[in-house]
Amino acid sequence: MARTILAFDFGTYSIGCAVGQDITGTAQGLPSFKAQDGIPNWDQIEKVIKEWQPERLVVGLPLNMDGSEQPLTQRAKKFANRLNGRFNLPVELQDERLTTVSAKAEIFERGGYKALKKDKVDSISACLILESWFEAQ
Repeated sequence: MARTILAFDFGTYSIGCAVGQDITGTAQGLPSFKAQDGIPNWDQIEKVIKEWQPERLVVGLPLNMDGSEQPLTQRAKKFANRLNGRFNLPVELQDERLTTVSAKAEIFERGGYKALKKDKVDSISACLILESWFEAQ
């Protein structure tokens, strides 16, 4: 049976979101969540979780290219812990190196410079995080 998974691309001002199923290994972007200094509107996240009923959550883990942690790494881990605590769902971290770069390239290919809107980049980054998580399973 297919499992539904939600993924998040954590950021201090915007948090990308995507949903996917492990049977297809593909993800679809959902609207991004605005955040204030990394704190989202938890009611909006709860609404998406209730709508999609995921079995697990995946949060992108921002790392430097050499694999070392960066300032945002601990904040993403804290966000993952809060998701787990609030919604009692298993949360996994997924290396997200280069997902934003890849997302911007993908959007640019489709629609040029004008298509590079921040919320689209975050949602596509969340898709790439989820698809890379599927590949690693």
